[in-house]
Amino acid sequence: MRAGTRQFDFVVIGSGPNGLAAAITVAQAGRSVAVLEAENTIGGGMRSAELTLPGFVHDVCAAVLPLGLASPFFRTLPLSKYGLSFNHPNVPVAHPLDDGTAVILERSVSQTAEGLGRDGAAYVDLFGAFARDWAKLEPIVLGGPALPKYPFLAARFGLNAMRSASSLAKWKFRDVRARALFAGLAAHSILPLEDMPSAAFGLVLGILGHAVGWPIVRGGTQNLADALAEHLRSLGGEIHTGERVANLDELSASTTALCDVSPRQLAAIAGSRFTSSFQKSLQHYRYGPGVCKVDWALEAPIPWKARECGRAGTVHIGGTMEEIAASERAAWQGTESSAPFILLAQQTLFDPSRAPAGKHTAWAYCHVPSGSNKDMSAAIEAQVERFAPGFRTRILGRSVMLPNHLEQHNANLIGGDVVGGAATPAQLFTRPTWRLYATTDARIYICSASTPPGAGVHGLCGHLAAKRALQAQK
Repeated sequence: MRAGTRQFDFVVIGSGPNGLAAAITVAQAGRSVAVLEAENTIGGGMRSAELTLPGFVHDVCAAVLPLGLASPFFRTLPLSKYGLSFNHPNVPVAHPLDDGTAVILERSVSQTAEGLGRDGAAYVDLFGAFARDWAKLEPIVLGGPALPKYPFLAARFGLNAMRSASSLAKWKFRDVRARALFAGLAAHSILPLEDMPSAAFGLVLGILGHAVGWPIVRGGTQNLADALAEHLRSLGGEIHTGERVANLDELSASTTALCDVSPRQLAAIAGSRFTSSFQKSLQHYRYGPGVCKVDWALEAPIPWKARECGRAGTVHIGGTMEEIAASERAAWQGTESSAPFILLAQQTLFDPSRAPAGKHTAWAYCHVPSGSNKDMSAAIEAQVERFAPGFRTRILGRSVMLPNHLEQHNANLIGGDVVGGAATPAQLFTRPTWRLYATTDARIYICSASTPPGAGVHGLCGHLAAKRALQAQK
């Protein structure tokens, strides 16, 4: 291998959260492992950089990490030893409305319900037990394919989760505020809100807001990547950057490869080693819409009409459930919404280390058709201005990343898809194929966000794939 003359038991392709988690799992088992990263900086979706002006640190992709804190694998690692710490916003999520108020997802279920009027009891009924029993629900949501230990809890969750977000919201809630809050949570699925199982994303993200919060990494998400890398090195693992693997035949025949890549990339670098039917399965894997992302360097915090928004690390901007649904539907229909739903993070309100004294950053994106080349920054800023008049006057600098820019930063983001493939019913449980992490070559495994349990900075796809590979190699 080009990284040196040493031979390794395992090689991991890619240094995203799943690649690093896979490598750590292998190293913990006493096997030799090297991570090969094509870019010059490790992290995949965990990178941070000065994208706008000197001294302003922005997260290139992942910014708010409820799953990073909830991850049962990351919890077992001594990452604080390497300087990792999470900062918690006062509240996880705010959702402003045109009447000048905002719906707030508080850490407390009951306090959230108090802001929902006559829908408060329905909110407690939907989220209360799941948030209280998160420790039991966690392995059902994040544990990968397995029979549930708590079947009745799993059934109750599944009956709600496998619905469309629109149908669940209309069934449970009567008023604009609760429906808008749930729609904003569910829109993280990047599915049409009328499609199954978009409700699952709204449920899980809402539950996590109550059970663990929606934290940010102090100093930037890159610090999580760096902590994982340092721990891997302490276990004897190696990391080599600038090592792009074009063909897995470059590796020793006795080396097992764990590939933190998308199905399309796996077919490109290893297709000749797979059966023709498995190659076709990888090539037919369905990707979802992309994103257009904007980062701002700001003179001052965003001047929200609803002051409650200043308490939140994440703000969902899009108005009513119907408006959000129209925006998400447009991306699937191949058009850019003129009033897009925006996911916005304002990290420096809770982590001033990311900007010069007194200055601020903000991070936002909207969903667009896959591979769209339309700059949506004006539409995004108009939506922010709608709920925060005067916002534009506070912009010192901006960085705009279209889907192709994101794919250039991270080749896993096909067409700007940041969730590793469409979470349709056909792909939700068998992503990318019924073989899950394994392939038709006993020495090759896939461990990216395109495998269970899917998208999010939790490392579990890599951890579970590595466990399977280690078991097979005994």
